[in-house]
Amino acid sequence: MRVAVLGTGIMGFPMARNIAAAGIEVSAWNRTIERAEPLREHGVEVAGKVTEAVGGADLVITILKDADAVESVMADGGGLEACGETTAWAQMSTVGLKATERFGALAGDAGVLFVDAPVLGTKQPAEQGKLTVLASGPEEAREVCDPAFDAVGSRTIWMPNPGDGHRLKLVANSWVLALTEAVAETMALADRLGVEKEHFLELIEGGPLDSAYAQIKGRMMVEGEFPTSFALELAAKDAGLVLDAAEAAGMALPLLEAVRNQMLRAVELGHGDEDMAATFLASVDSR
Repeated sequence: MRVAVLGTGIMGFPMARNIAAAGIEVSAWNRTIERAEPLREHGVEVAGKVTEAVGGADLVITILKDADAVESVMADGGGLEACGETTAWAQMSTVGLKATERFGALAGDAGVLFVDAPVLGTKQPAEQGKLTVLASGPEEAREVCDPAFDAVGSRTIWMPNPGDGHRLKLVANSWVLALTEAVAETMALADRLGVEKEHFLELIEGGPLDSAYAQIKGRMMVEGEFPTSFALELAAKDAGLVLDAAEAAGMALPLLEAVRNQMLRAVELGHGDEDMAATFLASVDSR
């Protein structure tokens, strides 16, 4: 079996490494090839062109920044044309429902099996091979996808209808983004009222109000350091994708609209490349 991983950023790099560690032949491509080069030490073939990475692959995984990046690689960059008759494409980037439908149609036109398979988890779970894969696609694609999914994740949830993986991912993202912003504003309020931020984390720890996510993101806010696990700029993008899906479904999400606006404000303050917990800085800076 041969797997091509297109995109070796925070998520794609450890995913490619973990697939190779499972004994699967892996080729990888990244727009900035220097970011992919260290994968050679893990037995991964690093390709200079998309078509070189995809050629001969049984499974192509795209794990890129957004829908435009995926389309530029698979459509404009020749990724689909380089696929063989039995190649499957697992689209694991978070791109939204409209783009997922479009990519499914592109794959169908090219005669390629398409699997919508976004993941839950950020940098540390990706490094540990403990992501959750939310997969939806044809039954015949499972045989080729499951070995790679097992290598990158602790569990895979397969759903029958095209796009179901993305629908569940957007629902989960709505919760994660709102929780992060709630922690950020709570910690900023503590600051403004002269309460030690860590006292709030101690107060909720182990009780019904606690969550591991609140503790992880809250600790970043206490320390004032935001090493990137999931970039704030991408979190704001994902909030927009959730809002787009809600609008298409005929509903408004005023809370998430406020979350996105606050995250965009933190991006404008220069924190887009930092972890999404840096949304806290927009509340600290509020007047």
